[in-house]
Amino acid sequence: MTRNDQSEPGDNMRQMAQEFILATPPAEFVADPFAMYDALLAHAPVLRQPDGSVIICRHADLDRIYRDTTLFSSDKKALFGPVFGVGTPLYEHHTTSLVFSDPPLHTRVRKIMTSALSPRTLARMEPGLIATVDHLMDTMQARGGAVDLIEDFASSIPIQIIGNLLDVPMDERGPLRDWSLSILGALEPKLTPAQLAKGQAAVTAFKEYLSDLIARRRANPGDMETDVLTRLIRGEGADQQLSEIELIQNCIFILNAGHETTTNLIGNGLALMHDYPDQKARLLADPDLIAPAVEEFLRFRSPNQLGNRETTAEVEIGGLRIAPGTNLHLFMGAANRDPAVFDAPGTLDITRKPNRHVAFAGGPHICVGLTLARMEGRIAIGRFLHRFPDFQLLKGRRSGGRMRFRGYAALPAQLS
Repeated sequence: MTRNDQSEPGDNMRQMAQEFILATPPAEFVADPFAMYDALLAHAPVLRQPDGSVIICRHADLDRIYRDTTLFSSDKKALFGPVFGVGTPLYEHHTTSLVFSDPPLHTRVRKIMTSALSPRTLARMEPGLIATVDHLMDTMQARGGAVDLIEDFASSIPIQIIGNLLDVPMDERGPLRDWSLSILGALEPKLTPAQLAKGQAAVTAFKEYLSDLIARRRANPGDMETDVLTRLIRGEGADQQLSEIELIQNCIFILNAGHETTTNLIGNGLALMHDYPDQKARLLADPDLIAPAVEEFLRFRSPNQLGNRETTAEVEIGGLRIAPGTNLHLFMGAANRDPAVFDAPGTLDITRKPNRHVAFAGGPHICVGLTLARMEGRIAIGRFLHRFPDFQLLKGRRSGGRMRFRGYAALPAQLS
């Protein structure tokens, strides 16, 4: 064999990184993106794509982008128009909701949402969250045998909590999860016609439902202290009220932002505790470690792996000149493995400190529901492990099959 026929592992990683295309990723990337993240961080942390967009992987670069809302816009009208069709339900939703907006709309909507999700409101929610978690565990235990920790536990918690938050009647919550999955599924980098059609239909159906619910709530307002929908309807004074379409689309956003990501946090955390028994033993021995454990789950298997921004002027990142109007793919999952920030980033360590992960993004757009998500993760995972310390995962765990959102579609388990 000649030297030209030989290749070193580092050379393979470099080629793998430099040839990576997000629109047509290797099949194994969706199932396990972490080897690619390591390769990108080492060899191509700023990588231009064939369509002119740019992948950004380093923690420091994401931190800079999150903090600067002048050079890096969250407004995605130019991107979403060709993908969804201008004026379509998905286009209207994703160009009106909090996450894809810039000031002044972002500032006004975020202020109202932040006041509605105050520490006092969340404290009042905690007993209901505990009761929900305990009820789900009672139901699973009474059933006996095998359960699905996604269908029977993780996915039910945020649906009930957000349903309580908006005071959605219990018998009307059935479609919420499917609507959310369909709308968020349409944000995948590679979108199929079926995903697009499901997303459009879900926004339409959700809007119709919320229009009716809002009309009922206007006629019979709830308690401003506990009913977030009533709080959103009233806004922060007459000059800070949301328009009807802003109100509807940001109610959809609350469900979407809090549902799949929290489901993934709980499901991923339980799977990691099964797969890393030494870390589970540490948590069982010291339950007070649940808070740093949740932060490590968020870093190690980020529920949201990918974000986007658009440049508003020419910028330089990692030595690459980037034109205005360029779509940036922010690889949050890679940034959370950046060895420049995290010691032994491929190691799960529930005592890790500090833990400056970007699972909730950062800057002015940091997730408005991060305190609620952390509370749900701590209570759900902590109480589950206390009650079922010897649970075992069974064959048949199934990935959610997405690049943007990382979690499980099914997680079969035996509770004892």
